[in-house]
Amino acid sequence: MIQQLTDGAIELLQKLISTQSFSGEENETALLIMQYFSNHNIKFESDKHNVWAKNKYFDFSKKTILLNSHHDTVKPNKGYTRNPLKAEIIDGKLYGLGSNDAGGCLVSLLATFTYFYNKTDLKYNLVIVASAEEENSGPNGLNSMLSIIPEIDFAIVGEPTLMNLAIAEKGLMVLNCEAKGTAGHAAHGIGDNAIYNAINDIHWFQNYEFPKESETLGKVKMTVTQIEAGHQHNVIPASCKYVVDVRVTDVYSNQEVFDIIQSNVASEVCPRSLRLNSSSIPKNHPIVKAGIKLGRQTYGSPTLSDQAVLSCPSLKLGPGQSLRSHTADEFIYINEIVEGLQLYIKILEEII
Repeated sequence: MIQQLTDGAIELLQKLISTQSFSGEENETALLIMQYFSNHNIKFESDKHNVWAKNKYFDFSKKTILLNSHHDTVKPNKGYTRNPLKAEIIDGKLYGLGSNDAGGCLVSLLATFTYFYNKTDLKYNLVIVASAEEENSGPNGLNSMLSIIPEIDFAIVGEPTLMNLAIAEKGLMVLNCEAKGTAGHAAHGIGDNAIYNAINDIHWFQNYEFPKESETLGKVKMTVTQIEAGHQHNVIPASCKYVVDVRVTDVYSNQEVFDIIQSNVASEVCPRSLRLNSSSIPKNHPIVKAGIKLGRQTYGSPTLSDQAVLSCPSLKLGPGQSLRSHTADEFIYINEIVEGLQLYIKILEEII
């Protein structure tokens, strides 16, 4: 059975790669996932471009595990030398946009769910969500499904981790900042230069260290990534706008970090969102212990995923390697998908 599921997962991934599914445009890949469920006689539901199902013998008296990965992709970067929408297997590598992030994870989780779907004696319920709009943190992704699906006790989020256990993940807060001054003629030097005012705050962002450090994720990281000021060479600018990327650890909430920033800089600071918090799961959680028993390593992940919208404990785990995500000529090894499916099943069998 596992061999059939593996073959079906690889076939589905090839179809997904060959079907454009940029964030917000996932209708055709959603149809492919619906067809997969239909082919396996799995009852499913959909909302917008999200497709979800629960195990056949779902029991509301039992706790529920969420299996989740996404079927949207970023747009291909200009470095591609291959057709990003052409699925090709060469020397054991399956090439194509979304193959690594996160198609391999998604099809492995779909196959895993299929493996357990008809079992009558599970200790936990299973719910799977193939979600949309992960790459752009859009409003119609997994976050929109949390009021629709049954209540979740903990989750496995499929992202490329080489099947190691990402037990914590940094959150994200993007800040739009503006330092203000007074315009004047550069020749006279009369005015309050907003660029100079911004430099003071940018210096603070560069050098400040938050007092608490996460055992798993280390330090909160702040990086100034964009800056814009001035309209012509001889006018002292009255405004300097810049953007700060803040990666928050599990020892702070986004709100706590924002409050500290506001109390230390003179610039106006406006967060684009406060909802993408850090996430984690205890190292002694049964699902983590099951993975460790099978020889998998634990670590903290610096990259963001749909874990950020979950309030329950969640584990990031999946085939593929994070460093390949969003790169030109993206690929995943076929044997990573094979191993991923087998390990997902073995880890779940330890607890359910």
